[in-house]
Amino acid sequence: MSLPPFEKADFKLTDIPDPTWQPGSGATNNEWAKHKKVELDPYAEGRLPFENYKLLVSAVTPRPIGFISTVGKDGTRNLSPFSYFGVMNHDPPVFAIGISGATGNLKDTCKNLQDTEECTINLISEWFIEAANYASIDAPYDVNEWKLAGLTPAESSKVKPPHVAESAFSIEGKVIHTHYFKSKKDPSKGSGTTFLVEGVNFHIREDIADEKFTTVDINKLKPIGRLGGSVYARVLQGFDIPRPDFKTEISEHPEVSKLL
Repeated sequence: MSLPPFEKADFKLTDIPDPTWQPGSGATNNEWAKHKKVELDPYAEGRLPFENYKLLVSAVTPRPIGFISTVGKDGTRNLSPFSYFGVMNHDPPVFAIGISGATGNLKDTCKNLQDTEECTINLISEWFIEAANYASIDAPYDVNEWKLAGLTPAESSKVKPPHVAESAFSIEGKVIHTHYFKSKKDPSKGSGTTFLVEGVNFHIREDIADEKFTTVDINKLKPIGRLGGSVYARVLQGFDIPRPDFKTEISEHPEVSKLL
């Protein structure tokens, strides 16, 4: 299949889908009403866990990607992307990293996080997505993905794992909680591990943020998200919808009171 070339593009703000939307109006069209929703039991007889995996990664999108750098007890470096990832809190900064797979055959990142409880989390941008994706290769534990990807390790201040110099925003992190999951199909087997990681230090490229480093310019960050299968996404459009304030809405819009 022939695909169009990857072209340079900037993020743009557009109007919201329906600028005339009013409180109580619901969806902006009724297309949803033309289709029924099917109830699906993830543990139904005959349904495989891999089928749930494919469903979830194609439906829960786009997902941010945590590009995780770890170091083993023997000093072995590892670098790998994970899209079971997100920010959970800001005071303290806490991030969740989900690593699926049998606990009897741990992924390198999982093993290192268990053993050393330190990592760096690096956000992925357009200019090194090919290298970041290549770091997901199923290489043996003693293989250095940094070299395979051709990325640059930068020394961290508060943890041993280096951060990715090419990344515009990196976080030094320490594990504060680990939760192990067991398979619902076979409770004798582990099926995944989730780590809660506290961000103890940030590294941010000076040109992508405002003077106080409180807001990042998305046109300079150019983040990459994860979709289903092996598909990634660019962030090229957005729209701004302010969060409504209840007291203001009640006082300024009488029709809102009628909805209560």
